[in-house]
Amino acid sequence: MTMSKSVNSIKRNAALWLRQGISPRRLALTLALGFAIGCIPVVGVPTVLCAALALLLRLNLPAIQAANYAVMPLQLVLIVPFIRFGGWIVSSGPSQAAKAGALLHAAPLKLLTQLGALAGQAMLAWLLIAVPAVLLLTFSLTPLLRRIPILAAAEVGD
Repeated sequence: MTMSKSVNSIKRNAALWLRQGISPRRLALTLALGFAIGCIPVVGVPTVLCAALALLLRLNLPAIQAANYAVMPLQLVLIVPFIRFGGWIVSSGPSQAAKAGALLHAAPLKLLTQLGALAGQAMLAWLLIAVPAVLLLTFSLTPLLRRIPILAAAEVGD
């Protein structure tokens, strides 16, 4: 295979990859999942999870990662509220989250245990909010994306 044929093959594959899952309905789902997963209260997890979901569900990988990166500042802002809401859900109350400063003086094993509990509470809160948020965003974005002519044309093949 010559160099020009391999370059053309790469271009063709990249074009297919960028168009994958581009109908209004699939793109709305992709963006909604990217936004929701991007808010997971564990730094570093959203990028890998978005990539895995995009590949598994055959969604548009660049779109889901763009949505994920767009909400990255929100992810950091929401960590403490998710911890507090999760603590309220599991009835440990806000006192555990309020004692976060005391974690700095705890023994390493106790520190890991308490951080794990806080992360679990935050994930529970995120999950309870993320599921309805994905549904709401998907249903809200779909009609808006159908107004974009190139996406409306792609829906015919969906």
